[in-house]
Amino acid sequence: MIRKLGTYISVAAIAFLVYIFAFYIEGQMGVVLITFLIVAPLISIIIAVAARKRVNIRIDSDAFVKKGSELEVTMTVEKRGRFPFAIIEIAPEASEVFEKSRVNYHLSLLFEDEKEFTYRVPAKTGGNGEISVGRVSTCGFLGFLKLKVKSVAIDPISIGVIPEIPDIKPSSQLFRQLADVVMTNDEEEDNDSSMLYSVNSAPGYEHREYVQGDPLKRVNWKLSSKKDKLMVRLDEAVSSVQPMLILDLYRSTDADPQKAVVVEEQLLRSVFGLLRSLVKQGIACNFAYCGGGNRVIVESVDNPDYVDNLLLKVLSVKVVPGYRIDVNSIGSNVCACVVATTDPSGAFSAVTERFSGNGALGIIVPYITDTYRGDADLWYLDEDNDFKQV
Repeated sequence: MIRKLGTYISVAAIAFLVYIFAFYIEGQMGVVLITFLIVAPLISIIIAVAARKRVNIRIDSDAFVKKGSELEVTMTVEKRGRFPFAIIEIAPEASEVFEKSRVNYHLSLLFEDEKEFTYRVPAKTGGNGEISVGRVSTCGFLGFLKLKVKSVAIDPISIGVIPEIPDIKPSSQLFRQLADVVMTNDEEEDNDSSMLYSVNSAPGYEHREYVQGDPLKRVNWKLSSKKDKLMVRLDEAVSSVQPMLILDLYRSTDADPQKAVVVEEQLLRSVFGLLRSLVKQGIACNFAYCGGGNRVIVESVDNPDYVDNLLLKVLSVKVVPGYRIDVNSIGSNVCACVVATTDPSGAFSAVTERFSGNGALGIIVPYITDTYRGDADLWYLDEDNDFKQV
């Protein structure tokens, strides 16, 4: 408001000076000045209005960026037709995982059909973010008139900010608990399968030759020694001895986005730190998360190198406020289940009830909380990257 008032005062002062010059100092020159001050703004207004419906903008950048680094974004402005643009003002916007910037960019398209500019946005929080065009205005050539360009409707581009995933020590209590459950179920499975042997028979499973990346715990050592090559089992029973990790990035509809992304980043660090450590120790896991369109995806992870790829898949999906992961499509026949959630209160009980009767059940939260009312153990990752029980 103050800025507009200053503009009005400046225009009034110039008009007053021209009036004095025309009627009291130099009449002929004053008429020329008055004509110029009327015609020039009219031409500027015509150019500004004509440009409002003839602007195209494209955004280009990498799909992922590491936390603490800068994302390079390129915007290309294109005009339709031959009519010149004087000044186009663009105010880019970025979501909460990036640092806010109030920098406006100005460019002119007189003889060129398109121009581009590049700017950098610091990534401050891990998670899914967006880069958008923001406000676009055309200003004519005098610059004092600014009209919003309404015809520019560019969808924001999704950017994943990669957080630093901690190394969870095998001595961590939550890690040991899961490892013990898996080892116990492995022994029970081996005992069950040994009943299917006879003197001249192989185990009651289908087999194939070992390929790089297969989990060693699925190698049938007795059959491998007979065939003089490594053979792995193709049985379905092995899924029941893989712990299930479920990621529930729940955000309430009235949550502050600035605070929500910080909580979500901490949860991502916790669950992916645990997943990476388990797989490194040879414990294959099933991992459930929300994909595009809120569909639930379950992937078996038995290769440490794949953990980073899985993280990128999660970071490429926008968090939908008010939505919890639907666990009804997830098989409940697991030896252990760990649910990582940003909010263990309210309707979260429906998530844990499905797995409460199947082996060990744990819940990872991003902070110490007392909102959970169930019987499962509650865990959080402390500053030393060690899981502590709430």
